[in-house]
Amino acid sequence: MPRAKKKETEAPAGAVTETVQRMPLSELHPFEGHPFKVLDDESMTETVESIRQMGVANPLIVRPGPDGGYEIISGHRRHHAAELAGLDIIPVIVRELDDDAAVIMMVDSNLQRENILPSERAKAYKMKMDALRHQGQRTDLTSPQVAAKFRADDEVGKGAGVSGDTVRRFVRLTNLIPEVLDMVDEKKIAFNPAVELSYLKPEEQRNFLEAMDYAQAAPSLSQAQRMKKKSQESGCTLDDMCSIMDEVKKDDLGQIAFRTSDLQKFFPKSYTPRQMSDTILRLLEQWQRRRQRDQQR
Repeated sequence: MPRAKKKETEAPAGAVTETVQRMPLSELHPFEGHPFKVLDDESMTETVESIRQMGVANPLIVRPGPDGGYEIISGHRRHHAAELAGLDIIPVIVRELDDDAAVIMMVDSNLQRENILPSERAKAYKMKMDALRHQGQRTDLTSPQVAAKFRADDEVGKGAGVSGDTVRRFVRLTNLIPEVLDMVDEKKIAFNPAVELSYLKPEEQRNFLEAMDYAQAAPSLSQAQRMKKKSQESGCTLDDMCSIMDEVKKDDLGQIAFRTSDLQKFFPKSYTPRQMSDTILRLLEQWQRRRQRDQQR
C-alpha cells in the first residue's frame, strides 16, 4: 500500500514573510525627529567591540525614504556602532510603513532601553501621542461598558507600563526651553518641579535661569508651584523669582541656613557656594581650636 504523502504546512493566510537584506550604511539615514540621543559613551564602546567581533546580530528595521535611501525605524545605535567599527554593509529588514505607524514602531522599539533621559522620554511620548491621535483609534466598541473616547495619553501609558497621567506630565517637559530641559537631564532640576516650570512662558523660563544662578540652588516643588501660580495670575518677574528662590526650603528647616546674597559680600565674586561653605567650616574649626586652648589655660 503506497505511503500517504505528508501534508505540507501552509503559511497562515495574510502572513507576510520578511527577509533580511544586506545594505550599505550610506543608504541609511536617521528617522526624522528621532528623539533618542546616540552617545559615544561606555555602552557604545562595548557595542562597537561586539560588532567588530560578531557583526550586527539583530537587523535594523528601515523603510523606504521619500527622497531615496532608507529611513531607520529601529537600530540607530547599531548603525552608529557599525560605522565606528568600520563596517560598510549592515543587515536590515525593509518594511512599508506610513508616517504614523513608523513613529509608533520607532518609539516602542527605543523605549525598551534601560537608560532613557527625561527629555528623550518626553519627546517620544509626545510623538507617539500625536501619531495615535492622527490615526484616530478608538477603544474596543464591543465592550459591554459604555465606549469612551480614545485617549492617546492613556494608550501610550499602557504600552510603556505607566499611567496616562505620568505620560501627560512627561509631555509637559517638551514646553521647557532647551537650557532648562538640559538641567532636568543632568539632574540639576528634579522632575516634579520641572513639570511646574513648564507652565512658565519662555521668557519667564530664561529669567528663572538667572534666579537659579542667583540663589545657587535648585527649586523645590513648592517654589516651582508658586512661580507657576504667579505666572498664571499676573506674570512672574525676575524679582519675583529671586525672592521665591531665596527662601529657606522646608527640607532645610531645623538646619542653620544663610542667604547666598548675605554671604557674598565677605567673599570674592568668583567663589561658589561650595567654596564659601568650605571656607566658613575651616574658619570655625580654627575658632574651635583657639577656644579649646583658651579653656585649657
